[in-house]
Amino acid sequence: MTAHANVATMPVDMPAEHRSSGALLRALVIAVIAFLTVVDLFATQAILPSLARAYQVSPAAMGFAVNASTMGMAVASLAVAFFSPHIDRRKGILASLLLLAIPTALLAVAPDLTSFTVLRVMQGLCMASAFTLTLAYLGEHCSAADSAGAFAAYITGNVASNLFGRLFSAALADHLGLAANFYVFSLLNLAGALLVYVTIHRTPRMATAVRAPVSPFAVWGQHLRNARLRAAFCIGFCILFAFIGTFTYVNFVLVREPLSLGMMSIGFVYFVFLPSIITTPLAGLAVQRLGTRPTFWASLVLAGVGLPLLLLPSLPLVLLGLMLVGVGTFFAQATATGYVSRVATTDRGSASGLYLAAYFFGGLIGSAVLGQVFDRLGWASCVVGIGLSLLAAAALAHRLTMPAPATVTAD
Repeated sequence: MTAHANVATMPVDMPAEHRSSGALLRALVIAVIAFLTVVDLFATQAILPSLARAYQVSPAAMGFAVNASTMGMAVASLAVAFFSPHIDRRKGILASLLLLAIPTALLAVAPDLTSFTVLRVMQGLCMASAFTLTLAYLGEHCSAADSAGAFAAYITGNVASNLFGRLFSAALADHLGLAANFYVFSLLNLAGALLVYVTIHRTPRMATAVRAPVSPFAVWGQHLRNARLRAAFCIGFCILFAFIGTFTYVNFVLVREPLSLGMMSIGFVYFVFLPSIITTPLAGLAVQRLGTRPTFWASLVLAGVGLPLLLLPSLPLVLLGLMLVGVGTFFAQATATGYVSRVATTDRGSASGLYLAAYFFGGLIGSAVLGQVFDRLGWASCVVGIGLSLLAAAALAHRLTMPAPATVTAD
């Protein structure tokens, strides 16, 4: 992918200064595409209290409806994993982002919670198709040396969408109303499609060392027999389980006593994602220097340290806790995403699809389970559930070894 041709590839005989500027341009384009692909996913969380009031439902019901997009994302990820060998990457990404604008705009006029939920599922179907196909494209067309940076750039765009998407959503809803919020985000979806049309060009698929079996189920079986990939899929489930639980239901804590924040103030809270935009691109470098497992464990420890702070009646400490959870979980996600692409022995597109299906199912289950915990037992119990998910991910990370030790130095 490049602004003029294809930034996934870069001539090796290019002068050093041109390679450096080209790499920065490629990373920027990849990050912006990621931003515009998933900006709808979490932006709506910033206006959860307003939506709950508008539809007159409980926090758990509204939280599940908003996060129903993860159901669509999980289904779409499986579909892409199944049909991956037959999908043109560029056309698939472009079509997904164009179609995404439709349910986004219709959310502005959703008459009831059921309609809202269905439209969020439809959003998820489109977002995950674009997301999975882009990851497959990067895995197939980036060199081994460039892949870690490319995946980190993509996850960085995801991080940026969490910050600016939520902030933008809160500001729009506060000043222009809920309907205007969804119309503007529909325009952002169309902007993403335009960027893909301009920057992603068709290229020959990179040769793979192992020929993929004809049957998609045979490919899935090969992935699922790989103990490393199974562990990575389960880790993805745990990561989004914890992330959704934290950043969905903390919104209701922030508007209650003793913190009592207003809508616009909640939007500013999400500046806690700003450090993640800086740290997430370093995930590839950390893996190269420290190894996959040490990098992953360190990121989970950082997230775990932030959890107790979420229970304190002090806004600065709660914000610090949210920042640590964000930095840790995004770093872990960047590490796991790149790991799946490196370890898959055939059809990286289907491997990425299976990983993202597990990841988004984790978000859906986390929203449902932790929503009930929040409603019935309170925020402290919800935080305990989040901590257990991080512990499970840490235990599974023991299996994140590399088949070729030379690839990563400290596994």
